[in-house]
Amino acid sequence: MVEKAGFKSFNTISKTISNHYQRILNYFDNKSTNASAESFNAKIKAFRANLRGVTDINFFLFRITKLFA
Repeated sequence: MVEKAGFKSFNTISKTISNHYQRILNYFDNKSTNASAESFNAKIKAFRANLRGVTDINFFLFRITKLFA
C-alpha cells in the first residue's frame, strides 16, 4: 500500500524497515540492544576529547586497549 501511495518519503522508510527488519525484531525477541557499544563509543569520544585530538594513532589505540580492555 505504501509503494502504491506514491509518497517518496514513505518509500524510503519502507525500504529502510525492509532492509533492517531482523535487527529491529531482534530487540523484541531477545531484548538485545547496542547500548554497550554506544557506551564504549562515548568513552572513546570522551577520552579523545581529554587528549585534545589524536596525533599518534598507534599510541591512541594502545592507550584505549590498556584502559578499556
